[in-house]
Amino acid sequence: MTTAATTSRYFEEFEVGARYPTTSRLITLEDHFAFCKLVRYEVPLFLNDQAGTQTGFGGIICPSHLIMSFTTAMTGALFSESILGLLAIERARFIAPVRPGDTLRTEVEVIDKRLTSNPSRGVITFRDHVYNQNGELVFQNDKIALINCRPAKTGDVLHPTP
Repeated sequence: MTTAATTSRYFEEFEVGARYPTTSRLITLEDHFAFCKLVRYEVPLFLNDQAGTQTGFGGIICPSHLIMSFTTAMTGALFSESILGLLAIERARFIAPVRPGDTLRTEVEVIDKRLTSNPSRGVITFRDHVYNQNGELVFQNDKIALINCRPAKTGDVLHPTP
């Protein structure tokens, strides 16, 4: 099942097995160099086209953390009002190089969900599937997040009597 990711969702609204497409993002050369400068990546593979060519990648590639940062930001609309925190990132795999000029899009799949001992929140494992403009899978990871349940509305019966 694929559902558009247009608004923030609460724990109850995520379905295991559902996939939520997010926005896409062009990685410009300016974005790339600004990120490298910000975090002080001084690796020639990321900054020098000739050095990138010598590695077999055919030019510079984007650092892994730039890819993770941009794709994580793409998923924010899914739980912007309900997330309490990111608990873990697991099974991160960089499958193909990403270059300045690539446009990435992310589909978020719900792998698992469970309530915590506090019934007002739960833990959800999201799998990010990141594709380039050619539809090629370039990155994948699992994010485990603590998510609020939908707040009770006035008049809601929390524990109905039989």
